[in-house]
Amino acid sequence: MPVPKQKKGRAKTHSRRSTNMKINAASQSTCPRCGAVKLPHHVCGNCGFYKDREVIVVE
Repeated sequence: MPVPKQKKGRAKTHSRRSTNMKINAASQSTCPRCGAVKLPHHVCGNCGFYKDREVIVVE
């Protein structure tokens, strides 16, 4: 079984791990009722509707 001849540096390890730990931006969708940008599967903050039902009364 092969064994490494020298220890890998911390910079090499951190740079390898950093590519796998990137945080992606949250996806966005549009509200079908008012057209505002919102998170998917969340109540629209502009009109208060979710799945064709009024969940929050917005003035």
